[in-house]
Amino acid sequence: MDEALADLEYGAGSMAELLDRLGGISPNRVRLTPPPGTATVRDVVRLRDKTRRIYELVDGTLVEKVLGAPESFVAGEVLMHIKNWNRDHGNLGMVLGADGPMKLMKKLVRIPDVSYTNWDRVPGGCVPSAPVPDLAPDLAVEVLSEGNTRAEMERKLKEYFLSEVQLVWYIDPRTRTVRAYTSPDNVTELGESDTLDGGTVLPGFSVEVARIFDQLAPAPKPAKPPKTSEGKKPRKRK
Repeated sequence: MDEALADLEYGAGSMAELLDRLGGISPNRVRLTPPPGTATVRDVVRLRDKTRRIYELVDGTLVEKVLGAPESFVAGEVLMHIKNWNRDHGNLGMVLGADGPMKLMKKLVRIPDVSYTNWDRVPGGCVPSAPVPDLAPDLAVEVLSEGNTRAEMERKLKEYFLSEVQLVWYIDPRTRTVRAYTSPDNVTELGESDTLDGGTVLPGFSVEVARIFDQLAPAPKPAKPPKTSEGKKPRKRK
């Protein structure tokens, strides 16, 4: 591990510094071979085929992207609704699922859980043959899991908009909410009683937020604090 960390780029000289730069994520998500800072797009593809694990490439470091069953289900629901909208509106763009990586910048590959890219932005107007196209989507959808940290998602949000993504949805199955961003500082938060629309990116698209979550198990209710004797009147002695 020490030899790998000695090769870190971008000023991270320790594992703690590396994890902090990546957004305070768990070290279990960071792959040390190839050494952090030296990984390439080719490694993303090679390890996906070899290990069946999905890694994003962040500053030349491979970071595992993990989804559980609830997150995978929600991503599938959103994918279905966007595909239906796309079909009904004349196939306006390319819709990819959770294994559709995109190279946003040098040494940066992100894998939205769902993405939509207008054909006008796709070279040749057809699905690229490259396993990791040099392309940024118009819409990026991220379904949050317990392993995601606030700092990680804030960094990812900035990267998306720096890459000219126009709309980002952060969907949280635990709180059953959707945050729709049109910029890092412009967000609309929606609950189950609201309707999610596609704005100018997916014109005419809409879905009730509750429909995205309606097959999930009920969210656990917070535990009630234990009762105390504070404030109770003392019992009278007989």
